[in-house]
Amino acid sequence: MRAVLFLAAAGLAWAQQPRITNAKFDTRAVAAGLEREFQSIAAAHDGAAWIGYAVHAIPGQHQMCCYSSFEDGAGSRCCRGCALEGARAGAAVSGATPAPIQLEGGGDIFVLFRIENRAVDRIRTFSADCELDGGGLPFHWLTGVPAAESVTFLTRFARDEADDEGRHRRSEPAIAAIALHADSAADQALETLVTPSQPESLREKATFWLGSARSHRGYEVLRRIVAQDPSEHVREKAIFGLSVTTEPEAVATMIEVAKNDRSTHVRGQALFWLAHKAGQKAATAITAVIDSDPDTDVKKKAVFALQQLPPDEGVPLLIQVARGNKNPAVRKQAMFWLGQSQDPRAVQFFEEILLR
Repeated sequence: MRAVLFLAAAGLAWAQQPRITNAKFDTRAVAAGLEREFQSIAAAHDGAAWIGYAVHAIPGQHQMCCYSSFEDGAGSRCCRGCALEGARAGAAVSGATPAPIQLEGGGDIFVLFRIENRAVDRIRTFSADCELDGGGLPFHWLTGVPAAESVTFLTRFARDEADDEGRHRRSEPAIAAIALHADSAADQALETLVTPSQPESLREKATFWLGSARSHRGYEVLRRIVAQDPSEHVREKAIFGLSVTTEPEAVATMIEVAKNDRSTHVRGQALFWLAHKAGQKAATAITAVIDSDPDTDVKKKAVFALQQLPPDEGVPLLIQVARGNKNPAVRKQAMFWLGQSQDPRAVQFFEEILLR
């Protein structure tokens, strides 16, 4: 029984702490609140250091390491690790020991903050399977961080859009980290970030994560945006968010936008992403737009959307448009994309047209 308790405690400890090498590592509990503990640590460092903690993640496969940190070879899923500092920052740690990767469930993600001169320089998020090389810096690990406090703390950095570097190093990573929290506070934060009072660039980023990470609640927010939001650019980005969600209702919503949005550009973008999203159901909607939309540019975008479908679906429909559409500009566009397809059925169609 004692051995079982020991193993359970060891597993819990592993889940709460990263596997890190080459760092001056210490652990401290968050007792007086995340912000106060964080600022206390940051104030003690004139140079660079890392502060991090674990939060429970939304269900799914979250393999966040470095771009080159996965073993080569078909079917291999072992993470080699990631260097945090110096010229090797962002590169794989070749000597790291691979660990089992959790394939189902939420598990933990690690949220890391690099501080320099007592301020946050950048934010990074890693999955629990990623071994880290701390580059010889102090690495302070916080335990007992409540998810809602983490979301509140990250939201402050999500709004940090003073310049392009700030967006890349703090704002965008903070939005991504919020979206991966398995807590309703993350939904509330993202919904706040997409309201019309927020900067448009911030709203656009949040729409992607609503679609990719926040399941049905995220879909409902995106559905309201495409129906009601005054910004054409935000509606366009919300369509992309709908295209990456797994919620089945998203297809019908995208079709509705393709038919009825007041902007020809947004209708065209909806058609483009429908081609990637919905197979034959999308093909029916796209051909309906080709037949009925009053704007020739939208019709052309619909033809391009047909070209993006799998060949067995798209090529016959392109031939149908090229053969019989009443608009000559649309027929010409269909023929152009047929010529790009290099499909034998397109060759046969051109032979029929040219030799009759």
